[in-house]
Amino acid sequence: MADSSVEIIEGCRLPVLRKNQENEDEWPLAEILSVKDIPGRKLYYVHYIDFNKRLDEWVTPDRLDMKKLQFPKKEAKTPTKNGLPGSRPSSPERDVKRKAESVSLATQVTAATPVPSLPSSAEASQASVYPAMRDPSFSIKSREEHEQLTSLTTNGTTRRLIPSQPGRKRKNCGGTDEMVKVFQNNNPRCSTVFLPPGEMVKVFQNNNPRCSTVFLPPGEDSQDSSDGIPSAPRMTGSLVSDRSHDDIVTRMKNIDCIELGRHRLKPWYFSPYPQELTTLPILYLCEFCLKYRKSLKCLQRHLTKCNLRHPPGNEIYRKGTISFFEIDGRKNKTYSQNLCLLAKCFLDHKTLYYDTDPFLFYVMTEYDSKGFHIVGYFSKEKESTEDYNVACILTLPPYQRRGYGKLLIEFSYELSKVEGKTGTPEKPLSDLGLLSYRSYWSQTILEILMNLKSENGERPQITINEISEITSVKKEDVISTLQYLNLINYYKGQYILNLSEDIVEGHERAMQKRHLRIDPKCLHFTPKDWSKRGKW
Repeated sequence: MADSSVEIIEGCRLPVLRKNQENEDEWPLAEILSVKDIPGRKLYYVHYIDFNKRLDEWVTPDRLDMKKLQFPKKEAKTPTKNGLPGSRPSSPERDVKRKAESVSLATQVTAATPVPSLPSSAEASQASVYPAMRDPSFSIKSREEHEQLTSLTTNGTTRRLIPSQPGRKRKNCGGTDEMVKVFQNNNPRCSTVFLPPGEMVKVFQNNNPRCSTVFLPPGEDSQDSSDGIPSAPRMTGSLVSDRSHDDIVTRMKNIDCIELGRHRLKPWYFSPYPQELTTLPILYLCEFCLKYRKSLKCLQRHLTKCNLRHPPGNEIYRKGTISFFEIDGRKNKTYSQNLCLLAKCFLDHKTLYYDTDPFLFYVMTEYDSKGFHIVGYFSKEKESTEDYNVACILTLPPYQRRGYGKLLIEFSYELSKVEGKTGTPEKPLSDLGLLSYRSYWSQTILEILMNLKSENGERPQITINEISEITSVKKEDVISTLQYLNLINYYKGQYILNLSEDIVEGHERAMQKRHLRIDPKCLHFTPKDWSKRGKW
């Protein structure tokens, strides 16, 4: 449908034909990021508006709808910082950003006038990261069905602004002194948990164990997510990507295909491999040391010299065919850098640091007669002032939707238990990382609540802090997960959590599918005090 009489340039927008998940034709709006000439025709690199960048691709002219072509607008020449005039074509997306910035500036100028709370740009962007935060139709089953590649990128959290109401003082649900007490009645399928301020929290278990109600007390408002949504992004994390420096090069995939062992992977995002390798149809990686080679013959020659059959470092966990290796980013710098290069192909917001010294890498492998094959990994800072137990986390595409993502998450919390700390992943979470973490948190917390039983005829007691200590999940994540599940309601001056029969049934179905679990008895790990620089 392309009209040869009209020249398509970078920045243009128009509908592009693609197949959706049901293999049906659709025409989403896309932006042209690049144009290249090959013998006989042109190819266009497009980004589908409001779609994830991993769907970006090269398309042929016959997939373009020229009837709805939008040319980029020209900006008026304005002086720049150094006093020189400059202009560049702008896209509608940049126009929207400029308008948003002007609105933000106007809000700051008129700060003295009382106005309703408005979400900041960071909060608006996080709305897409936390979809349907309080959708009651969301079920545990749906989260299980959507569990995919686990990827997490870091730094910052998001907080939703809630306008205050006159006469009511917002308080934090789940303080440090709330006690949960369980009352068992005739119905084992239903339970109720009360968290009144300054009193014990009581759980009433009736004949129906499939239903429960939890009352959460109001507490003082804090900068932690009192409404279940993380606070505003911090731009000071270890691996956060500075999106302001994005250019057309880093917005485009530069590697067509990667061969890793018996798998061929299609990268999702840009990764800064050497420029001379980006023109190759296939990039070959050694699956044990992750070194990259330009041809199959070069890889075969390398394999005759490479003695590794597992990741370098210490094997700290093994059960069945699953093993975990702890790798020091300082002692095994080359491997760590190669791992970061591979991970960047599937993590959009990750900043690649060649200085891997401050990080530990935990690589999960699957064992067979040929060696230990990498399945996924997560990294963490040796010293984290924010109690982060994960910096980046990734399950490679061939192993997605098989439970390995939750296994990586569970292992990170097992390490936190050994360290005697509560941990949380660095923020913001990517879309797929959020799905896996929410599912893991939900299953872990529901498992504890459903297993509350009376002992010696006395009512069992539990607090939010005790849940956090048992699971090593940070208290803010415990509270936000309960609110994300849409279980908490405000009733007669207190917060109530209703654990319905549908939630319990969904949880039981999900746990039946979850076959891979971490066995703490198989973990051989001794934490180090990284504050002593001699340990580095």
